[in-house]
Amino acid sequence: MKPSAELVAFAKRLGHEFQQPELLIQAMTHSSLSSVTRGDNQRLEFLGDRVLGLAMSDALFHKDTDAAEGQLAPRFNALVRKETCADVAIAIGLGEALKMGRSEMLSGGRRKMAILGDAMEAVIGAVYLDAGFDVARGMVVRLWQGHIDNAAEDARDPKTTLQEWAQARKLPTPKYIETARSGPDHAPIFTIEVSVETGQSASAQATSKRAASQEAAADLLRQLESET
Repeated sequence: MKPSAELVAFAKRLGHEFQQPELLIQAMTHSSLSSVTRGDNQRLEFLGDRVLGLAMSDALFHKDTDAAEGQLAPRFNALVRKETCADVAIAIGLGEALKMGRSEMLSGGRRKMAILGDAMEAVIGAVYLDAGFDVARGMVVRLWQGHIDNAAEDARDPKTTLQEWAQARKLPTPKYIETARSGPDHAPIFTIEVSVETGQSASAQATSKRAASQEAAADLLRQLESET
């Protein structure tokens, strides 16, 4: 089976010419098409997640030779989390070429963080099988370069920073409450409110509770910083 024009264009944006194009096709096939195709990208996602982890461990290890394990671990987590994978997928237009069922496509599947992040990992797995680890690692480092450069900053996620702010003032842990949920069941929008003992609070909306909590924490941190 030959890849579609959309997949050929995506491979160019990815920067890898597949010797086994069937791997690219499988990597870009969402499970919503599994009933009508020979395979989806879930197995490749599993493999790609491990390849990404090793590639990022290697990149961080060599980038900052003075960093301790306690510094490298949170940077690694920031680089391999699903949100970062989705950001990279968006940057190279992965969603435009993703193959999925009609209902998933109509519900905005090409823009969903989880779907994009999973597909990005599947693509990494496909490149690994097609050309080996060195090529896959090179691609990952190239696509993630901006995130790698900012890994130390990104590692301090807003929720952790807000918790440290509260601990430094001997205050209870910030409270997160889901105040609303809208949208259809397959594409919900969550509203999360975070508050601290001093009375300040902030809220945010996102397609996942985790993302909404992080954004709410970031908003509250900005509010607290403006008051000091």
